[in-house]
Amino acid sequence: MSNDAFTIGLDEALDPLVLGIDVGSTGTRAGIYDARGVPVHRHRHKAPHSFTTAPDGTVTIDPLQVVDEAAACITAVTEHLGSRTVAGVAIDTFASSLVGVGRDGTPLTPCYTYADTRSTSQLMGLLRELDIDEIHDLTGTRLHTSYLAPRLRWLRETSPEVFARVDRWLSLGEFLQLRLAGATAVGTSTAAWTGLLDRRTGAWASPLLDAVGVGAERFSPICDPDSSVDGAGTDRWPALRDARWFAPLADGLSSNIGSGATDPGTIGLAAATSGAMRVLVPGTPAVLPSGLWCYRISRGQSLVGGALNDVGRVVSWLEDVVRLPEGTSLEDVARRAPEAATPTVLPFLTGERSTGWRADARGVVADIGAAADGADVARGALEGLALSYERVHDQLVDANPAVTRVVASGRVTNRVPGLLALVADAIGMPVDHAVLRRATLRGTVLLALDVLAPDVERAPTPMAVTESPDPDHAAYYASRRERFADLYERVLN
Repeated sequence: MSNDAFTIGLDEALDPLVLGIDVGSTGTRAGIYDARGVPVHRHRHKAPHSFTTAPDGTVTIDPLQVVDEAAACITAVTEHLGSRTVAGVAIDTFASSLVGVGRDGTPLTPCYTYADTRSTSQLMGLLRELDIDEIHDLTGTRLHTSYLAPRLRWLRETSPEVFARVDRWLSLGEFLQLRLAGATAVGTSTAAWTGLLDRRTGAWASPLLDAVGVGAERFSPICDPDSSVDGAGTDRWPALRDARWFAPLADGLSSNIGSGATDPGTIGLAAATSGAMRVLVPGTPAVLPSGLWCYRISRGQSLVGGALNDVGRVVSWLEDVVRLPEGTSLEDVARRAPEAATPTVLPFLTGERSTGWRADARGVVADIGAAADGADVARGALEGLALSYERVHDQLVDANPAVTRVVASGRVTNRVPGLLALVADAIGMPVDHAVLRRATLRGTVLLALDVLAPDVERAPTPMAVTESPDPDHAAYYASRRERFADLYERVLN
């Protein structure tokens, strides 16, 4: 391997090679990986982007822009492969997402993201009409603006002409694959993240489709991760001429796989623009705590967990808006000793998903004294994130007592690793730090390699030091937990 941490030179790379494409909230990335799941040095590329936002709850992105970004990334990572070819192309995107296309595949809508909250009114209508617990049991998801049922109803009610013209409803990953490879299917995990999939049968859930007025024929065929897409291919890039294209995945599944959280005893903690804690379990759990979701990812596995809308957003907000003392970083703030005067912060900038599912929630800063400065506010916000993870962790452990380990990954874990120390204190459990870059992209590739190179041993995930809970902080976090819950109940309920 090269001196660039956890990469390998092309001349040392073991066939088959796989091209991974990851579309996240901050950019489109691509990379070539060898059969051991190691990125090939100098064969990765990123095209940054940002969502379009507005005060009315708009959070979208232009799907054609993402196609152009992905094409540029593919060119950059394949043009110097020489005689080497790519055996598989694997895609993941942020979940959930929605693009309406016409018969010719032309987009008729922007790409609506999980953070778009303009369907709040339609969500309220669905909550009145449908049994919340029955829907949760059926799909493994709550009725929430991050899922597609309220968004589809919103589009039907506010843009009826566009709604009527849409021939197919696609995720961003499907749209990307359709434009690049001429055909597509929806990966089971992507379908589950719509909130419209029956988690037991793997078919579209008719009660929700009926409620929003969309037939199952308006969605793509559903494929498990071990299936490639019929008819997908391209001559645009010679290195991909014979590659198999796999159905697009939801990034949450890829994040767990890439960080090494692949067994029922290990929670994968993700911290990027949004965040999550998830655990892979066999089969379909019979009972699901109210604050969690359960996504079917294949005929034999489910992913159970909870998501935070705002993790990287909170970090960016602190860096852009809150003035820290000169020479002080967020990492310094995270590493300082707990202080009773720290403000209490509910870190909900774009609404809450797990565990309360309040789509209309917004951030709250409370308990500020006259002596408080920017570092105090920042510390309160970081503790608020840690306590939000803790609320998910508690329900995960209740649902799956086999949990013994937490492994964290994502750009925020590298940007502010001290956040993991706060999480360890809040949950009372050590947190291992997977330090590889682009864990999600690697996870997407690893799932393709399970098909293309099942007998090749994968390289182990590189790990940093473990953050262990400080027993002297236990009483402090117990008190903070109570104050967080009290503020939440007073303000949001």
